[in-house]
Order: sequence, then C-alpha cells, then structure tokens
Amino acid sequence: MLRAEHVTHIFGNPGTSEMPLLDALEAYHDIDYVLALHEGVAVGMADGYARASGRPSFVSLHIDTGLANGISLLADAADGGTPIVLSSANKDIRKLCEGRTDLPQMVSQFTKWSAEATHPEQIPGLMRRAFKEAKTAPTGPTYIGFAANALNEEASVEIIPSSPAFDRIAPDEQALERAAALLSTAVSPVILVGDRVGQSGACVEVVRVAELLGADVYATCLGRVNFPTGHPLFKGALGQLFPATRRMLSEADIVLAVGTNVFSGFFYFSGRALEGSTKLIHIDSAAQEVAKSESTEIGIVADPKTALAQLAARLTNALTPAQHKRAGSRLRSAREQRGARETSQHVPYDASQPMPARLMMRELARALPRGAMLVDDAISSSKDLHEAFEFGDPDGYQGRGGAAIGWGMGAALGIKLAKPEQVVVAVVGDGSAMMTIQALCTAAMARIAVVYVVCNNRSYRVLKQNMRVYKREILHVDRFDSRFIGMDLPPQCDIAAVARAMGVFAVTIRDAAALGPTLEMAISRNEAVLLDVVIDGSI
Repeated sequence: MLRAEHVTHIFGNPGTSEMPLLDALEAYHDIDYVLALHEGVAVGMADGYARASGRPSFVSLHIDTGLANGISLLADAADGGTPIVLSSANKDIRKLCEGRTDLPQMVSQFTKWSAEATHPEQIPGLMRRAFKEAKTAPTGPTYIGFAANALNEEASVEIIPSSPAFDRIAPDEQALERAAALLSTAVSPVILVGDRVGQSGACVEVVRVAELLGADVYATCLGRVNFPTGHPLFKGALGQLFPATRRMLSEADIVLAVGTNVFSGFFYFSGRALEGSTKLIHIDSAAQEVAKSESTEIGIVADPKTALAQLAARLTNALTPAQHKRAGSRLRSAREQRGARETSQHVPYDASQPMPARLMMRELARALPRGAMLVDDAISSSKDLHEAFEFGDPDGYQGRGGAAIGWGMGAALGIKLAKPEQVVVAVVGDGSAMMTIQALCTAAMARIAVVYVVCNNRSYRVLKQNMRVYKREILHVDRFDSRFIGMDLPPQCDIAAVARAMGVFAVTIRDAAALGPTLEMAISRNEAVLLDVVIDGSI
C-alpha cells in the first residue's frame, strides 16, 4: 500500500511493536526508513516533506509511548493543515483483559480521521482512506493503528491506491454575488490571509482582489507564502491578540478573510474582535471555520483559488471607474510609503554587545542565495526575519503551522529530502532547536545537507514577550516587573558543541560582519552545518 501511494520515505522511531514493519521493509529497497532519535523530529520531517513534495508523508512511531512524544508536533501539523499519515503498532487485539491503549482515541483531537486495523484484510482499505482524507481539502494529518495480529497474520487482498483529490469546490453563485456587491461599497477594506490560501495556490488571485480593492492585507499566520510579502499592500502579520487586532482593524469597514481561522488566539477577551460596524466576509475550504465564532455577514465554503478568481471577475465589472482609480491611488501611495520605510531603516550596533536580531536577519538576507528555501522557526525573531526578507515564491519559504516549538529542526530535513537540489537554510530559535536537537544526528547519519542558523538569545524570549502581554492586557498592570521564572536557558549550554558531538560541523558567530561569509562557506560544504549566532535577547 505504501508503494501504491508512491511513498519513498518512512519517517520513524521504532519500537518492539514495529518489528513486523521493519522485517517486511527488508524486501522493499525502494522505501527508505529515515531514523529519528526523537518522535518530534520524525513528525517534523514528515511535515516538511509533505509541504515540499505536495504529497502525504508517512510516519511510523512506537505504540502509545512513542506516539505521545509525537503529539506536540502532530498538533502543529493539524493547525497547519499538513497532509501526514501517522501510524503506530499496538498490542494484539486479544489482549483486552490485560489492557491496551485506544490509540485512535489518543490522537483524535489532532487528526482529521483515525482508526485501527485489527485484521490484515482491513489494512488496504484503512490505508487508502487515511491517504485520501489527508490530501483532501482542508488537508491535515490522519492516523492508523495496527494491532499486532493484523501485522503478523496474512490475508489475500487487492492493493488499490487512493484516488486523486479533486476538491476545488466552487463557491455558491448567490453568495459570491452578494460578496462582490458588498465589497464594491467598501471605503477602507482589509483582507486577512491564512495558510489555506497558499495551500490552494491562490496567491495570484488574492493579489488581484487586493489590487482591485486597494485593500491592506494582513497575514493571520506565516506558515506559507499566502501573499507576496514585498507587495506594497502587505502590512505584515496581524497577531493573535484581540486588543491589538481591534486597533489594527478599527478603521476597516469590510474585512475579507480567506483560508484562515478567524481570531483564534490564546488569551480570552470578551466581545468581538471587530468593531460593531465592520462587516466580515469569510471564504474558506474548511467549512467548520466559516462563521464559527465571529459575526459573519457572508460565509462562503469554497476552494480559495476558485472563489477568489470568480470574485475578481465580478469585482472588475462591479467597480466604477472612480473606484478603480481610487484603488490605483491607494496602491501607488502604499508603494511610496514602503519605499520611504526601506530607505530610512538603520540598525544601530555596538560590536561589543550581542548583535540585534534585526541586524542578524539583514546579514542573512544579503547572503542567502537566490532560489534557496528558508525555513522559519525563529519564534520571537520571526518579525525581524520578515522585515529583512521578501517572500513571493512558494518554493522559497516555509514557516511554523502551529504554536508548538521544535518544528524547524526536523522540517528542514524533510524539505531537503523532498527537494535535494535546493539549498535549504533553517533559521531556528535556540529554545526550539533544543526541543528537537536530535535532528542533528539524523542529518549526520543520513547525510542531509541542511544549514541551521540558530538565533541564540539564551532564553525563551517569546515567553517573556507573552508575560508582558499577560500583565498588561489580562492583569491590567501598568508598571511592568517580572523575574521571568523558567524563561532563561543556561548560558553554559553550547549549542555548537552539541552539534559537533553529534557529527555536525558547527561554528559560533558573535560578529555580525562574519555572518554572511560564514553562511556562504556553510552552504558550499554541501553537508549539515550549524551556525550558532549569539544575539541580543532583551525585550
């Protein structure tokens, strides 16, 4: 069944329950088992591989104990909509009296569909459905458990792969007509884009709609290229804090949300995220997200690319010459403002102190070769990364899909395996790197040429930022003071030394001027390399 689904890599960490699979794999030389020394690395690799290849990836973990270790990054894959088929073996179904874990129930909150095979005849059908569910929009992870007897016994079965996913659902004509009519009245429109825009390949279409309206565009998440970040109408990430969202969207009269969950941040705030007079139009392939929590004027369940193309055609006809002229004027003004910001930016730097993250990202942007893939797991430094880089090519950028840390170390390996000819550079926060540092062993063993650039601020800086938010927005404390308990990493933790101990060439960088040349050297080595960059961690 794996052959039938064109699977060439199994990302896994095995246990005794996986012996039947590993034994059978000895006869299948066209399927490569990629060993991870932690389950989070295996799921991260599968996430990166699926994104870069455009096909569902396959993960094999060990019963309940290994499966539990993989759940944090499974949650990320669920949030990001990555098509992963996750599996693990289980005890024999006859061991009910002795006790066995309900593995599908264990992962059900983080999968689109989950089941367990208790007889060998069930395996082809369950595999076929798992792959079909994973790759059908809205995409996401699925799970199959294998009872020991299902793997040890034999059955005569027919091997049939899952059918292609023809899931570009067209929008309801009446709803789209209403949306175009409403948007044609907008004075201050805003567009919110999420990762299902990028998944559907709708960047061109959303740019067309934005330019027709002269609308500001915000990203609700930065897991993919959902809108060209160098476009003058792009205003950056919206963030997940309701008070900030209210402020940023306070002047919008109509908000068009496409391919995104709407305002699903961690902190709870009463009331609406939008002003009472602001109308919301939501287009999404995920039916469960449309009008889920926020008052929605028009909700359209459809493929974003298909819906946006049809919406653009209607808007072209619905907008008056004066409205077209006004949108063009907004676009020119946004272009001028962006140019003024770019020419005025300067990063002060005292060479005796750790370099600012902004300067680090500027140096990386200068040195990164054209056509490279940048994997963004920079966490609290991601904002600086996006200010330094411009991403318009979907093959040039991948970012975290959820809130768990530890994604980037494994994801970069999976992306490189899917695109072996492409230069892959992963920018990873130090806290995230240490969560799945075992990825370096896989990189060395499997000879996967990824360059890791670690943003080493010696802390969980994002938690310090969130502590300030908590005190200001939840506790309403004007005077900020915190000891930041549990948010600093030990200064003696030498990440470069850890990398060298795992067989990976590593360099510590403290001078900003050395960053660019060292990155060029690292890429030229054509092997796994880690650059441990010491940066300022103040907030």
